[in-house]
Amino acid sequence: MSNGSLTNEVVASHDRSPSPAVIEVPQCERGIGAVISAPASPSLLHSVRVEPIAVWPDDRGHFLEVQRIGHGLAGGFPPGSTQISATVTFPGVVKAFHYHNRQFDCWTVVKGMLQVALADLRRESPTFGQRNTLYIGDKRPWQVLIPPGVAHGYKVIGTESAVLVYVTSRFYDPSDECRIAFDDGGVNYDWETQFK
Repeated sequence: MSNGSLTNEVVASHDRSPSPAVIEVPQCERGIGAVISAPASPSLLHSVRVEPIAVWPDDRGHFLEVQRIGHGLAGGFPPGSTQISATVTFPGVVKAFHYHNRQFDCWTVVKGMLQVALADLRRESPTFGQRNTLYIGDKRPWQVLIPPGVAHGYKVIGTESAVLVYVTSRFYDPSDECRIAFDDGGVNYDWETQFK
């Protein structure tokens, strides 16, 4: 089964679910969890997907394709409710943590570098309480699918602002915008520079 088919099944099965996953903030030791250095890492949180994206440079700059409707990691998103947004974040800023009960996110960094932090809050998940760290952007052009119940956030690393384009499976819904403090003692994510 291709990764795109698996992603479509994950999205479709969640959309049929009568209720959201049971969410619980785990009690983690201080740290950053498993650093994901390959898209098919066995340490990825359950239902998180990562795919490299192609970048085509030339003498004018570069081009990358963010999303084709019906294809890729966001291929299973319903066209009638899919939203595409972008955010610009300054160097050193931390935006965390955020999660949804119903919405999938598909992230593509189009400029700069992010340290992405993920934490599994789904009580029934086989990876409940685990965390992932991904370093993505200009130097590692990966796209990341984040399912409901996985807390997500990031820090801009490097000296330039970062631009994140994110495709969501649902239109913005304030009732599905759940937050946890960036320094929450349960998630206990360490935002300090790790490799000093």
